[in-house]
Amino acid sequence: MKSPLQPYLWAAPGDVNAFFGLMLDNVAQLLLTVATLSAVFAFPTNFALRYMVPGTAIGVLVGDLLFFWLAFRLARQTGNRTVTAMPLGLDTPSVFGIVFFVLGPAFTAAKAAGLDEHAAAMRTWHIGICALFISGIFKFLCALISNQIRRLIPRAGLLGSLAAIALVLISFLPLLDALTAPMVGLVALAIILLTLIARVPLPFKMPGALGALLVAGTLHYVTKWLTGSGVLPEIFYVQPHELLTAEQASAALFPTEWLTVFRFEWLGALQETLQYLPVVIPFALGTIVGGIDCTESAAAAGDEYDTATVIGVESGATLIAALCGGVIQTTPYIGHPAYKAMGGRAAYTLATAIFIGSAGLIGYFAFLYLYIPRPTVFPILVFIGLEISSQSFLATPKRHYPAVAIACVPALALLASMFAGKVQGALFGPLGFMEVTNAIAANHELKVTLDTVRILSNGFIVTSVIWASALAAAIDRQLFRSSAFFAIAALLTLFGVMHSPMASGEMFWPWNLTGEPLKYVTQYASGYALVAILLAAWGGHLQFHGYDLKPLEEHH
Repeated sequence: MKSPLQPYLWAAPGDVNAFFGLMLDNVAQLLLTVATLSAVFAFPTNFALRYMVPGTAIGVLVGDLLFFWLAFRLARQTGNRTVTAMPLGLDTPSVFGIVFFVLGPAFTAAKAAGLDEHAAAMRTWHIGICALFISGIFKFLCALISNQIRRLIPRAGLLGSLAAIALVLISFLPLLDALTAPMVGLVALAIILLTLIARVPLPFKMPGALGALLVAGTLHYVTKWLTGSGVLPEIFYVQPHELLTAEQASAALFPTEWLTVFRFEWLGALQETLQYLPVVIPFALGTIVGGIDCTESAAAAGDEYDTATVIGVESGATLIAALCGGVIQTTPYIGHPAYKAMGGRAAYTLATAIFIGSAGLIGYFAFLYLYIPRPTVFPILVFIGLEISSQSFLATPKRHYPAVAIACVPALALLASMFAGKVQGALFGPLGFMEVTNAIAANHELKVTLDTVRILSNGFIVTSVIWASALAAAIDRQLFRSSAFFAIAALLTLFGVMHSPMASGEMFWPWNLTGEPLKYVTQYASGYALVAILLAAWGGHLQFHGYDLKPLEEHH
């Protein structure tokens, strides 16, 4: 007689560590979304808390509950009592991409069109929902052909763009925010890097993210009290920029405004959302690749999840988030082996689902936003950026490292463009827009430089994928394939998917262009077309003369 299977040990002491790691990671993403919208684009914080956060949190709730269930199913199928659930949360690259290149510009454009703040925020919300809905549909379709996608686009192309986003946006920008209060930010950063990268344990086996929050948070409030009491000079305390008051946090409890999503008025913004697809689709594609890699890393750690099921859960959670008014997509986290090493099972995903979901639906996330100093949690994002960057290189063949590196260049152009825009914006007040514009136009070299930086930064994700993929193919001596990538680049440039000369980065029909924009598009598209022809002719010549075009490393 067959002995009954032993029950699955779905909860263990290690789930406590795993919970704080996963939960604080998601809290940091929500904090970053709301804070960046408010600080950079003057988006109304209360609107974000009552309309956007609940649906976004529901995506995490549903996704982690489904992964909780998948862990039980895998344990039952394999008889493994120590299965670790796949971690899921908000996609960090998407937080930056959607905020900086979809929500922020949409809000700015709506206000420029004459809408008041609330109406502009409502239009922005609807565009964000549409963008997330399109992401979910795209990811669901990609789940069916996930392996084919991996074969068509070199890993350097897909992961190189993520490395660019990770270094330039995820690590650098939060670090700037954390270092606005260097005493707190540096302490939190040191704890995060020592515990999560150097693997130096904290006392009592405390999770690194929790340790950074407690130590740096205590330092923040103790310093505030000591300076307020006159014990320490005020120079030791940095007053944070308050984006929310206690009264506003109380007003954000029990939000119901997000329920208006079920009127489906957001469908009217679908047409307007199409211009943002060059941003939306690459981020969605990135989570597909990430989902595949996460499944592989989980298998290496001993938990054999089905790839299509993992990506299906991810796309389902994203779609549900969109239908509930969310604006940021979910994704499986690459850290499954780390959570397994902590001793986590499935309870940590259940606890994260309940905490994040209830924070958004009940509204107490507003108090987390109010009382958690950002310099204490933003170093977590620095770690995530470093981890994504290192994983991008580790998961890429060594010969393709230059391709991953070149993918970072368009992102650096984006960073330069952002700061150039801030400098120009600061001058608009005292000098006026026309004075600044005329001054730049009078300096031809400066104008050409600023135009080039802006054009390179527009559609930078697609540019990163194309450049890295083309170089990876060339390194493998696949000149015809590399030529095809440059031909695709020429075609995409003609429609503004990449290198749009428009200040907004919008797409266009090439026959509608005139003047300087037409000149830029023609020259960039022609440049790519010439490179495509050159590589095709080069490859044909070498093939005709019998050259052995093996991958580069095979010649060493």
